[in-house]
Amino acid sequence: MIVKHLLIGLLGLLGGTLLSGSELRADHNCASQTHDGLSYTVCTAVLGEDDLRVFHRDPEGRPFGSFAALDARLAERGEQLGFAMNAGMYHPDRSAVGLLVDEGEEQARLITNPGPGNFGMQPNGVFCLTEDRALVVETLAFDADPPSCRFATQSGPMLVIDGALHPRFLVDSDSRFIRNGVGVAPDGQTVYFVISDQRVSFHEFGRFFRDALGTPNALFLDGKVSKLHAPDLGRSDGGFPMGPIVGTVHTR
Repeated sequence: MIVKHLLIGLLGLLGGTLLSGSELRADHNCASQTHDGLSYTVCTAVLGEDDLRVFHRDPEGRPFGSFAALDARLAERGEQLGFAMNAGMYHPDRSAVGLLVDEGEEQARLITNPGPGNFGMQPNGVFCLTEDRALVVETLAFDADPPSCRFATQSGPMLVIDGALHPRFLVDSDSRFIRNGVGVAPDGQTVYFVISDQRVSFHEFGRFFRDALGTPNALFLDGKVSKLHAPDLGRSDGGFPMGPIVGTVHTR
């Protein structure tokens, strides 16, 4: 991981403003930031500048499963994967657990009922990319007034809900995992994708989005299969096949 410290004047390159007291190290879209003594890798996309998409299956209907497989398919179209991470939970056959929208087409339906596991820990939510805005919306609010999403993925639990942490998060929880999630800045244009660099609790992870990144709403993506693809950091996590993937795309 690149550990070159940036001067304060370079923070604008990241697409967001970081609170004083946080240590920042960066290369292009991805940076390492510390908060409350814990380290996180933050990858920032700015709509209108970055081509951000959600991926799941190739044209033959097969889940991509890995960053390498997705990048190889993009290369056939003269494109390449920028940064990327897993974009929500999935069944053993790698189908999405909840809502999945790809290029405006619904691939899996919205799940509104509570259930077991992290996904069913309501309130959960949806990450949605419209034609001009990024949103993290609580599931029942999404169901009541669905936005027109070009891309969307549902996961849970919500980490931050209108500026408040999820009510079931415990300060002293001993449930700690490498976790990843997504939050949207108040401008609706700046999107932060975060993966912890060590095991963290839900409470610590939610506080990072709320207090360090200032996102009024943020969504947990996963905590046992969390992976990051960040070529500029020399990182592309492998391991078990993934379900949905979210990432940026560049022209070769």
